[in-house]
Order: sequence, then structure tokens, then C-alpha cells
Amino acid sequence: MEEILARHRKEKKDLQAKITQKKNNATKKTRKGVNDDCDRLERELAEKHQAEIQEMEPQDPTQLSEAVEDLNIDEGTEGVNSGINSGTQNGKSDAVADQSSSDQHHARKPNRQKARLARRAAEQESQAAAAAVEASNLPDLRKQELCAMKEQMKKHGLSETLIRPDGHCLFSACAQSLPPNVVGRDSTAVKKEPYQTVRYAAADFMAEHPDDFQAFMEEPLESYVRKIRDTAEWGGELELQAIARSYKVDINVLRANGRIDRISSGSNNKEDSEPTWLAYYTHSFGLGEHYNALKEVSVTNTDKSTNHIMYGDEATQGCAASRKRTYSVSSALSQLRPS
Repeated sequence: MEEILARHRKEKKDLQAKITQKKNNATKKTRKGVNDDCDRLERELAEKHQAEIQEMEPQDPTQLSEAVEDLNIDEGTEGVNSGINSGTQNGKSDAVADQSSSDQHHARKPNRQKARLARRAAEQESQAAAAAVEASNLPDLRKQELCAMKEQMKKHGLSETLIRPDGHCLFSACAQSLPPNVVGRDSTAVKKEPYQTVRYAAADFMAEHPDDFQAFMEEPLESYVRKIRDTAEWGGELELQAIARSYKVDINVLRANGRIDRISSGSNNKEDSEPTWLAYYTHSFGLGEHYNALKEVSVTNTDKSTNHIMYGDEATQGCAASRKRTYSVSSALSQLRPS
């Protein structure tokens, strides 16, 4: 009998070790199945031991009762279960604590580069909005100039011909406004565009009268004349003077503010008594100052308060100005630009 009880104790001990291992390896998903399996093993082992003891038919009933009590392994497994459950709870607490610590770690270290980019984008949006508000409050100079020029042309009985803003606008406007028989006088056999004819005439007149023009140039006369003749160099007051004197015609430059700058040919023997008209813009074209051609459509009274200029400071800048020129003009000479 003692041998059987010793074997039963050993089997119970082995089963407890097996149950402990199974429960330690159980996961949250498999824990219920593992617990059921452990209960089944305990029940089967207890039934087996009880059957073996009953077969021995002991003479002392208390011995059988003590043997059956020894087979109760619930106390051992309860300790195992409590340990496993405690470990599971502790594991959950540790996981929650680790997650909280990780969240705090990330919260303490924000992305500084993203913050800088966000601040920069907000500043740019604010600046763009302020610029848009400021631009909306500015006057539309182009619209004002066009309306004012339209009124002046109506006042003086003039019609306008638009000239392409390509750097030749001064010479193209003069070629459009001058009488065809005047511009058509070209002694060379090479056929040229009308603006080229006017350019050549202005350049040749400057070269033939250096004393009248060289004092207002910042470079040698030869190179200046070459640029006026052969390139798209923009024209100004000097070129208007050369064109007026070369073709012996007066040139009137109309501005949007009503001012008319009169450039005289300096000759009493004029081929045409009617002056040549040009429109001068400062805000209406993207490249800057620009000339358009004008023609008289009716006879009107001219403004007696306009300036009569023989020589003076630079009248206007061309639409394709790629450089600046400044002329030192005697105080006795009138300036074409308004003060």
C-alpha cells in the first residue's frame, strides 16, 4: 500500500509541474483552453488513483480516507493559478506603464523642424495677405493713364495707332505719324522697314552734327550712333531732336496729364505745316515708357501753356530700356520731363 501511495504522490507532483508549465506558456487567447485541459488532467488522475486504492480493499477505512485526501492536488494548483494570474496582472500593469512612459517620452520631444516649417508657412501666408490688401488699396495707374490719355486725344482731335513695344517704338511711332512721302525719301537701294529708315536718318543727323549732341552723351559719338543705327537701342530726347531736324517737321509729344512737349525742327522752311504727334505713356505698358503714333482727325485749339523745346534733357525713355542715360543739361534749357 505504501508503494502505491508513494507512486501516487510522484504522479501528482509530476502533474503539478506539467500544469505549471502549460499555464506559464499560455497566452491570452489560449488561457481558457489550457485551464480546461489542466482540470481534465487533474480529474483523470484523481479518478485513477481512487480506483487503484479501492482495488486494494484496505482493512482500515481511515487509511482509505487519508489516501484519498492525499490525492487532492487543488491546493498546489491553486497556488500555481494564483501565481500565474498575479504574473499576468503584473505583466499587464508593466505593459501599461511602459506604454505611458513611451507616450510621455514622445511628448517631451516634439519635431522642431516641422514646427519651424509651420511657423514659416504661417508667416508667408500672413505677408501674402497683407500684400494683397495693400495692393487692393493702391490706385490703378495704368487705368488712370489710359482714361486721361483718351480724354486728351479727344480734346485735341487725335486718333491713336498702337505701336508694338519692341524697343523700336519711338522710331516706329514717328514713321507711322510722319507723312508717307517724307519717310519714303530713301536714297539707298536697300529696302528697309519704316522704323529702320527713321533710325538711319536720326543716326546720320547726329553723326553730321556732333557739336549739337555729343555734350549730352556718356560715350563716344561713334559708338552711340552705331547703336542707334544698327540695334534696338531705345530712343529719347536726342533722337526726337535728330528726327525733327532731319525731316524738318515739328514733333508734339502728348502726355496723359495734358502736357504737350513741342520739339521744333529749327527750320523756317518746313515741308509740312502740320506737326507730327506722339503719345507718351509711363504706366500702361509692362516694359516701362512707351510711344504710340497719333494722327489729327479734326482741327482744334492747341494748349498755349505747353513747352517749346529746342534742346533739353531726355524727353522719355523707350519701352525696352536696358540701360539708363543721364544728361547734364544747362539750366537755360527746358526739361521735357514734368517736375
